[in-house]
Amino acid sequence: MTEITVTIDGVKYVDQVEPRLLLVHYLRDVVGKTGTPVGCDTSNCGACTVLMDGESVKSCSVLAVQADGSDVTTIEGLANGELSPLQRAFHAEHALQCGYCTPGMIMAATDLLRDNPHPTDDEIRDGLEGNLCRCTGYENIVRAVRRAAQAGVTA
Repeated sequence: MTEITVTIDGVKYVDQVEPRLLLVHYLRDVVGKTGTPVGCDTSNCGACTVLMDGESVKSCSVLAVQADGSDVTTIEGLANGELSPLQRAFHAEHALQCGYCTPGMIMAATDLLRDNPHPTDDEIRDGLEGNLCRCTGYENIVRAVRRAAQAGVTA
């Protein structure tokens, strides 16, 4: 077992973990952040995307021990008791159907808008490229990110 210290959504956690434990399983099973879904476990779908030190990462491709000393933001951490502006944009533009990909899409979009507050539609598509959705056809997702950008959402 290895001791790690991770700040998750503003709360500091100190835990003993197996060195092979994936960050997604640490978040869900140890910390209780179940808004981060386990998708494919192969880093193909992006459903488990979180922000680690401000950068989007697929938490199924990061070991919990690699997050030691890091600041992790999950989908739950974007809001303080209410939907974040980006979450509201996804709702307003009907950018979800089954919702499985939504946390990862929103986290990737958060990273995108932080780096590029006024992306073109092509830049939005490029920024979300590593996140798969099997339901929506992406058009409403692109509209939601564009809506958030037009409203001045940068993170």
